[in-house]
Amino acid sequence: MGGFVTAALGFPAVLFSFLLIVVIGYWLLALFGAVDSDGLDVPGDGLLAGFGGVPLSLSLSLLIAFTWFASLAGTVLLDDLELSTPSRIGLGVGVLAVALVLGTLGTRVIVVPLRRVFGPAKEPSRRDFVGRAAVIRTSSVTHDFGQAEVAAADGSTAIVDVRQAGRGNLTAGSRVVLYDYDSEGEFFWVESLDI
Repeated sequence: MGGFVTAALGFPAVLFSFLLIVVIGYWLLALFGAVDSDGLDVPGDGLLAGFGGVPLSLSLSLLIAFTWFASLAGTVLLDDLELSTPSRIGLGVGVLAVALVLGTLGTRVIVVPLRRVFGPAKEPSRRDFVGRAAVIRTSSVTHDFGQAEVAAADGSTAIVDVRQAGRGNLTAGSRVVLYDYDSEGEFFWVESLDI
């Protein structure tokens, strides 16, 4: 255990050891609901340009964890070489650069598939109602008049304009299916569910 602590507090791992403690503290606070773990999305440019599509807190946490692990491994390797102080500092800077590159690559490997999970939510559309059952709320439905109440997937309801293509007797309380949406007229075509 003493070797681990020595390596974690050695240069360059010590730079990321503190950051890793901050990351662990952040996720513990998020676990207990003290902070919002969704955070902001990663900006499209700058240092974290390739990590977009997932929350910034997750991208930074992964980057710090991977970079810390790579720098820790490099620190252990440097400790085994028994170098002079100037050589150790010079190689430590090299290990720091390699750790940053490896941390970035490791983070990208994880972030790219996670973009599908954290991808943008699908915008609700009136076309989402097509295929759903509805109840007529007006006294009748014709080819140019009518309204119905339809339930969305989340359970909320909406009153929508509906039209009937053929002849029929659709009155208040009739159950219908919304089978098509006319985007120009902003209404749904309906057909009776009662057979």
